[in-house]
Amino acid sequence: MSSSYESYDEEEEDGKGNMGKKMRHQWPSEEASMDLVKDARICAFLLRKKRFGQWTKLLCVIKDNKLLEYETKSSRAGPGHSPPSPRQSVRKNLDFEPHSTTALILEDRPANLPAKPAEEAQKHRQQYEEMVAQAKKRELKEAQKRRKQLEDRCRVEDGIGNAAQTWNQEILPNWSTMCTSRRVRELWWQGVPPSVRGKVWSLAVGNELNITHELYNICLARARDKWKSMPTTPPTEPVTEGSSLADREASLELIKLDISRTFPHLCIFQQVQGMSFIAAVLILNLDTADAFIAFANLLNKPCQMAFFRVDHSLMLTYFAAFEVFFEENLPKLFAHFKENNLTPDIYLIDWTC
Repeated sequence: MSSSYESYDEEEEDGKGNMGKKMRHQWPSEEASMDLVKDARICAFLLRKKRFGQWTKLLCVIKDNKLLEYETKSSRAGPGHSPPSPRQSVRKNLDFEPHSTTALILEDRPANLPAKPAEEAQKHRQQYEEMVAQAKKRELKEAQKRRKQLEDRCRVEDGIGNAAQTWNQEILPNWSTMCTSRRVRELWWQGVPPSVRGKVWSLAVGNELNITHELYNICLARARDKWKSMPTTPPTEPVTEGSSLADREASLELIKLDISRTFPHLCIFQQVQGMSFIAAVLILNLDTADAFIAFANLLNKPCQMAFFRVDHSLMLTYFAAFEVFFEENLPKLFAHFKENNLTPDIYLIDWTC
């Protein structure tokens, strides 16, 4: 088997001065055998370091208590040779060439042991070649998979970059004339890039309520003052529609204790189940004030207003319309939902408001 390792004569010392003499084989002692095992492990470790591209200056091999040094490829290349540049390394990594199979080295028996029979040596060599071939095949398959994943990721990133450029240079400056165009709708369904998502959402939702940042700051300061002045214990009596302002402010503690679960039957703060999910998505993509403005205007839309006010009759109308489109576009899933008695009021509220 060919190898890039520098070979050396195993018997270069023993052969001198003993030509023509029949030498009697002597088995090593237990201590000497342990030294050989230790030396073999060190050699194998150093060989692996070299084969995996480590730019070591010298390869050290211990033999007969002597430290032998062998130059690596990097040292033989000359003093002017330098490691590959980062760009070359990246290009090489993109090739996904498997190298780990080269660490599978077929070694002969040590010189102090009887040689293998020819038939056994041939069998072991064949098994070794099969093992290397299988390992290389597996690594090539994994390399192809990684390459495909990298290509897909690069394609997605390029698409996001091109889309962001289109939104910034063509659509956003001319939003009033292009917002209803077919091209904008297609780009919208492909996904709005994160860098322009907040701006696009704010323009799409609009600000019919004319909420300004100053008004938001005033409401925020008032809410903080009320929060600090509210009682530390929640009210024990149920709150009704005719409750006073103090009772309404005191029930803030109920929201603080369980913000993820709201109580539509209270009808105090006009907070219903599912509102927190919409608010969270807006806060993740917009500034706090802009998120509040978009959220307030979004809840002012007819569909969201029905769920915001818990208008049961109007909610049933939207549920029925949803089921019509659901059955038209996803008939199998619609039939599965019907079979398991899953109605829109069970799963749709969290998505609407």
